[in-house]
Amino acid sequence: MKEYLRIIDEILTFGYEKTDRTGIGSISIPGVLFKHNMDHGFPMLTTKKMWLRLVASELQFFIAGNTDKAWLQERNNHIWDEWCNPMLEPYSNNDPVLQAAMAAENDLGPIYGWQWRHFGGTYINQHTDYSDVGIDQFADMIRKLKHHPDDRRNYVTAWQPNQIQMMALPPCHYGFQVTVTQGRLNLMWNQRSVDSILGLPFNIACYALLLHLLALECGLEMGWLSGFLGDTHVYQNHIDSYQMYQQNRDPKPLGGIVTKDFTNIFDWDFEQSEVMEYQSHDAIKFDIAI
Repeated sequence: MKEYLRIIDEILTFGYEKTDRTGIGSISIPGVLFKHNMDHGFPMLTTKKMWLRLVASELQFFIAGNTDKAWLQERNNHIWDEWCNPMLEPYSNNDPVLQAAMAAENDLGPIYGWQWRHFGGTYINQHTDYSDVGIDQFADMIRKLKHHPDDRRNYVTAWQPNQIQMMALPPCHYGFQVTVTQGRLNLMWNQRSVDSILGLPFNIACYALLLHLLALECGLEMGWLSGFLGDTHVYQNHIDSYQMYQQNRDPKPLGGIVTKDFTNIFDWDFEQSEVMEYQSHDAIKFDIAI
């Protein structure tokens, strides 16, 4: 995607050096817009290889309101392995003993999907039955899409200030809005902090997949995907690999997204969705900033 490469080049050309929580340091710019017309294909990065199953299984995890990282691990998804509820095991980015304890604890706290499905509820642990607890913003959003498609208040938030201290990570992508124009569904997400090399390609594909599923659920066509990005940065330890392996790769044509045997979004399984004719360059190893 040329739009993604444009953002990275803008950061590296005009960005400012900053310190950060991880201790790695970054180059950052404030306030970036990502915009993609879904008619042009499914926006999964092609200048390095990506795997939809990782994006899709995490999205299914969110839609279910799940907070137990064991569920992801059982599906060979390890993107949350290093984190846990900091009220149970304190966060550390440099103490091997504390990091091992974080990895061993499966409770992630009331992160993204729990807020989507149970906003305002009381969080106990990853094993609790939260049926009818809190506000189900996600289900409310779908009802409004179906019955009041012109509503301009159709917004879902994961930002719950009085529970942030319990979350494995405060929400980076903290909310999203959906609108309908001439039978086409648009999705706009907001993100406060953007790891542009590792996180942003994942965020783009995740919200594009969510847009696709919501369009299927509501009988709509896909419209525009937009991301409003706050502190948009490249970590210092990603720059060399990006410039050496990815920067000069030509993007390949985008494939299309297909979901087989779809009944409804709440019963959807991540293995039902596939990007058809996905072409990419080879994978690139970037170290994650914990």
